[in-house]
Amino acid sequence: MDRTARTWMSVAAFGLLACETPGPAAAQAPTSPRPPAASASPPAASPGPAINPPAAASPAFGAPAADLPVPLPVAAPAGNPLARNLDLKAAPFEANDRRFPINLAAALRLSDARPLIVAAAQAGTWVAEAELLRAKLLWVPTLNIGFNYVRHDGGGPDFNKGIMTAPSVNFFYGGAGMTYTLFTADAVFQPLVARQTLNAAHWNIQTAKNDALLQTSDAYFRVHQQRGIYTGTLYSVERGRELVQRVSDLSVELVPKVEVDRARNMLADLEQQAVMARQEWRVASADLTQVLRLDPRAVLEPLEHDHAQITIIDPGRTLDDLMPIALTNRPELAAHQALVQAMMNEIRNQKWRPLIPNLWLNGFQTPYEMLQAGIFGLGPNSSMNQWKGRFDLSLQPLWQLDSLGLGNLAMIKSARGMQSQAIIQFLMNQDAVAADVTRAQARVQSAAARVLQADRALRTAIITFNGNYEGLRQTTRLGNVLVLVNRPQEAVFALQLLQVAFNEYFTTVADYNRSQFELFHALGYPAREIAQLRPAGDAVPVDIQRPGYLPPVGNGPPPATR
Repeated sequence: MDRTARTWMSVAAFGLLACETPGPAAAQAPTSPRPPAASASPPAASPGPAINPPAAASPAFGAPAADLPVPLPVAAPAGNPLARNLDLKAAPFEANDRRFPINLAAALRLSDARPLIVAAAQAGTWVAEAELLRAKLLWVPTLNIGFNYVRHDGGGPDFNKGIMTAPSVNFFYGGAGMTYTLFTADAVFQPLVARQTLNAAHWNIQTAKNDALLQTSDAYFRVHQQRGIYTGTLYSVERGRELVQRVSDLSVELVPKVEVDRARNMLADLEQQAVMARQEWRVASADLTQVLRLDPRAVLEPLEHDHAQITIIDPGRTLDDLMPIALTNRPELAAHQALVQAMMNEIRNQKWRPLIPNLWLNGFQTPYEMLQAGIFGLGPNSSMNQWKGRFDLSLQPLWQLDSLGLGNLAMIKSARGMQSQAIIQFLMNQDAVAADVTRAQARVQSAAARVLQADRALRTAIITFNGNYEGLRQTTRLGNVLVLVNRPQEAVFALQLLQVAFNEYFTTVADYNRSQFELFHALGYPAREIAQLRPAGDAVPVDIQRPGYLPPVGNGPPPATR
């Protein structure tokens, strides 16, 4: 199978923003007056009357799924003045905020190397390459350079002659030598094992990049979610102030004072929610700056609309269609396949070990026999008057049977056990990949359905509140008593439901985008899945500098081939 993992991240980072297609809610959802960045793919949202039924989702691949829910039109004529467009103001920044504009393409590009999990995987490749180099050098002997001096005082036995030798002698040997203990089977098969381990390390880099891309997309859409909730809450606060003023202006005969207090209490609660929403926006910004290792003081300002939906994988695609893609493209499976191959070579190593002779190469008459050639000096007592050049070589091929061959059988059995463990881990990862795809598809389909429902709920909430708000201007007579057509508590309750609808809408849109990237991650970021899309928009330039009290961030460690 064709594995081009090193191109997946570059294709995904520059191509994912091109996948931005309006979902059912984005097509008619409330829009922000903030224009999209010129370098970002423009969202296809078109503001219109909030009561118009949303269009069907337009997936990136194939025809729309037939089983996706179709939104029901709101029971109101198209010209209903209560169904006016929302005018959500851009989320405000405070004077001491560090505004940090960014778009999705820029965030995905930064996720390719800056996260620490990618740097850790690259460092692991260094280790694996060093082990491969060491395995290739098992054939090369060790070079020793030095000298050996021995001063002996006192007699010593000559066992051949049965007499005592001279009581004192000087001994000097200086030079160089090569020592060599070659386990031939290791020299043949260990490079093959190390090569497969290095292949697994390279696949682990791709796995880390995929995980970093998923972390980035998850954090990025949480920023969108929290900023959208913040803008929606500010809109509710503004309408709440209008409602409090209108209820306060009503005469005492129409509205008791308790209704004014109820409206003010509702407004105070909305204002607290606005403060919390701003807090969560800044928390989500900190999460994304941590993943991308940007300035942690920044308050991120995504340049897309908060209601923008991104469809990469059609929610209607079946599991039978998605499973083969995931099992072909997931780098984790490729890494474990390489480890299985490494264990197969280890089994061959242990099988050939007793059949191939090992080789010992050393010198003679020096401690540990490290020197083979040089100058040799000898003399009695304190004198050293005999000098000669000297060369010694000892070469031994040996066939070894560990524990009479039983130890070799044990090592073969151990290698087979490790291969079985690697195979079992590979099968476990296959099951995990299949489960990932199933879970991600379930979340995508659920989010696609919930987006339509949240869109319909938001439209209905707008109409309901506007109707109750306008009803506070209308009165009718009940006998001789003048009463309001709508009571203030009904308008208060409608505004609370509108706030709930805002929260659910932006949360659901963010869930949809996150689930799309989760499914794409579960499939292994296959490049061909986005090959049919239009060219991506450019990533906006971002400031990657960090404050001086934090270490600067490079592009990870140098290449492992240096």
